[in-house]
Amino acid sequence: MADVDVSLISDIAGRMLEELDDLVDAMNESVSEIVPSLAADRAITEEMSASNRANIENVLRNLRDDPSGPLPDTPPTEAREILRTVVRRGLELDVMFQSYRRGQTAVWQRFMQIAPMVVPPGPELVAVIERFAEAMFTYVDRVLLDLVAEAQRLREEMLGGALARRTETVRLILDGAPIDERVATGRLGYEVARDHTAVVLWLDDPVGDDGTLESVAASLARALGARPPLNISAGVRTMWAWLPREGDATVDRLRDAANAAPTGVRVAVGPTRWGLAGFRSSHADALVVEQLVAENAGGDRLVTFGDIAPIAALARDERAASQLVSDTLGALAADGERADRLRTTLRVYLSEADNASTTAERLHTHRNTILQRVGKATELLGHPPGERRLAVMTALDIVHFLGPRVLPGGPPTTTATQWG
Repeated sequence: MADVDVSLISDIAGRMLEELDDLVDAMNESVSEIVPSLAADRAITEEMSASNRANIENVLRNLRDDPSGPLPDTPPTEAREILRTVVRRGLELDVMFQSYRRGQTAVWQRFMQIAPMVVPPGPELVAVIERFAEAMFTYVDRVLLDLVAEAQRLREEMLGGALARRTETVRLILDGAPIDERVATGRLGYEVARDHTAVVLWLDDPVGDDGTLESVAASLARALGARPPLNISAGVRTMWAWLPREGDATVDRLRDAANAAPTGVRVAVGPTRWGLAGFRSSHADALVVEQLVAENAGGDRLVTFGDIAPIAALARDERAASQLVSDTLGALAADGERADRLRTTLRVYLSEADNASTTAERLHTHRNTILQRVGKATELLGHPPGERRLAVMTALDIVHFLGPRVLPGGPPTTTATQWG
């Protein structure tokens, strides 16, 4: 290999770091094409996104700061966190390999776009390409070898343990595999021939769970007057739980328990359903709720499937949802605290059948203030909300649950990306 002017490597790596967000977006699209199932699992994709970014920065920062020096020998913490999640979920390690290789390809393609802008065609460009390829492929191979060894160690720890049996049984149920209810109950230590309310709990805080989610799940079960829940770790900051339903406890009790939880805890709740089929379908609906509301960090602490069922089909198509919001709410779809307050007031007012007094009670605001806000909201709409009541209520619900990303000019969706 010809001698390399290391300053050129440093320059290219620096330019790639400046465009890191765009590079991450490209990687996401690349990985989603080959592992589409990951896009439906927010916990997995968020952790892989964190691992992805950490890995890229490991390579590019080292090449920028010391292009002739060695790259790190071990994976970043974020890579180990997603590995633990993959092992605990019982997923195949091929998911990790595909993510790394597709991410590596996206990085390589971007490098090949930038390199000719920095280095003219010729032997020097060839040398730069060879140096970058050597660094990239060596780093990825080292990281994968390290993670495979770690995965084997984790699996040996789990092998034969109660956690492994419970995780495998839950996976069989969720996959629709034939399993006897009595066998499932014995393996889980949880009665499956009953009503279940599935919940997904997660932390908005980037710090990993320290037992908080398990404690909150227990509080939710107590709010239903139920026995202890069945909990499964679904990620560094995510937990799946099933609450055995007892009596006729209301959703309000669940909301109270969620609102009393530590700051940053969010909860998605599926419908209460019976038996193995209900165990599976309630969980699937809880995941739908989580997918829709998780990016709205300032949203409700607890959201049920019943809350979002009327808008779920439309809300899954974010572009169509944004268009409906813009077309229906007009100037009321502005981003900002003032417009948000007006939308909130109008949403509650319409849900209370245009009753200003009950709206004031719910929002802890004076009745005259409610009427003033409704009047201003009506002015921004350009027509009385009753003229298109269903459309207006639908649009207001979409903004309430999905957050600013569906507003014109709102922040873009944070799409998870992965490079291992």
